[in-house]
Amino acid sequence: MKTHASSRPLVRGFQPTQKMVNTSPTTKKTRNQSGALIGSNDDLLIEILLRLPVISVVRFKSVSKHWLSLLSQRPFTLMYKNVSISPGFYIHNKYIPFDVENQIAPLEIYPHACGIRIVQSCNGLLLCCTMQRIQERKYYVFNPTTKQIAFIPSIPGGWNVRKTITFMGLAFQQTDCVHYKVVCFHHAQHDEKLFQIQIYSSDARKWKISDESFSFSAPYYESIGSGVYWNQAIYWAPFSANPLYFKIDTEELQSLSFPIEAAVESLGGGSQGAMRLYFGESRGHLHLVVKADRSETHLHLIVYEMLNDRSGWFVKYRLDLDELLNSYPEISTRFYKFQVLDVVRGEEEDETFMVFMIPGNKIIRYNVADKSCKQIYDLWLLLKKKQKYDLSSVIDGPIEHSEVHRYIDTIVSF
Repeated sequence: MKTHASSRPLVRGFQPTQKMVNTSPTTKKTRNQSGALIGSNDDLLIEILLRLPVISVVRFKSVSKHWLSLLSQRPFTLMYKNVSISPGFYIHNKYIPFDVENQIAPLEIYPHACGIRIVQSCNGLLLCCTMQRIQERKYYVFNPTTKQIAFIPSIPGGWNVRKTITFMGLAFQQTDCVHYKVVCFHHAQHDEKLFQIQIYSSDARKWKISDESFSFSAPYYESIGSGVYWNQAIYWAPFSANPLYFKIDTEELQSLSFPIEAAVESLGGGSQGAMRLYFGESRGHLHLVVKADRSETHLHLIVYEMLNDRSGWFVKYRLDLDELLNSYPEISTRFYKFQVLDVVRGEEEDETFMVFMIPGNKIIRYNVADKSCKQIYDLWLLLKKKQKYDLSSVIDGPIEHSEVHRYIDTIVSF
């Protein structure tokens, strides 16, 4: 007698019984009761959901109004810690995944008729503005994970103040507070070298004029446009001779000190001085990357990390990248066509990597632990593969630090 394939056992020696194949009404009832018990027990439910990735938590918000309320409230938001590594970053509004083999779909920025520019990324939220004249720009905060958007009202003072805006920075840390703040620097009306500070709070939903102000003279005006949020403070102008940071909680301005090796350049060290290449934050760590020397034949980098109390810096990594020069001879240390775009810390030490850009519009991911590298973006390769290509998203030429914005999943709701 032949046996049909559909009736054969999946495992040799194992014969499924009718009881196993068809779940009894009693078993179904027990399962439903267990599910109802978990769903009605908020403490147990929270313990389970805290262990899930961001995308799952976001999806579970649509289960019911109760789950939406539970997962959006401050207690859960503050307890939830996303331990996943950043999946990618934006350059010129173009999303580039760090892992080209397991990439997620490109994330769209909220559309606007006048066009959109990302101003800053901060722990999962993006500060964006419309592509208009300074006095007409509209600013908003956008969460790419949840697709939520919150418009920022114009700063007080009208057109005369808006046209003098030099810097808009976002301050947000989910583990500290579910609310965010926006810091604005603009010229004082009576003195172009004097800058005033205003702060917007998403909690109070209004702007506040700070008592603090500071002077900044040319040629460092352009440096003010780039800022980094870390440890409840906004740091800006890291590549100028007078770097500062603004403590948001106490509204105090402080001078930012650099390691001696990194400070030589700003003091007129000439060819012997270190070259600052990168300044940014990752997973609660503030980094400064400098080229240790200006040799034409070597590429040695030092990655500094600031102590949490801001009392000083220590050397986190010393990198010898001469092998990278051999693999990519188009890198020119003489004319320095080499950029550090990002330093991405992993949950574990061996997961940390850096992102470089080299001539030919190639972007390289470099693993700090095993010194391996992988190309994650090549414009000319893309052009060769695609007959039609959106030239508006082309990454062409050197990248400013203010144009690189890391993406991080976050469940925070406005």
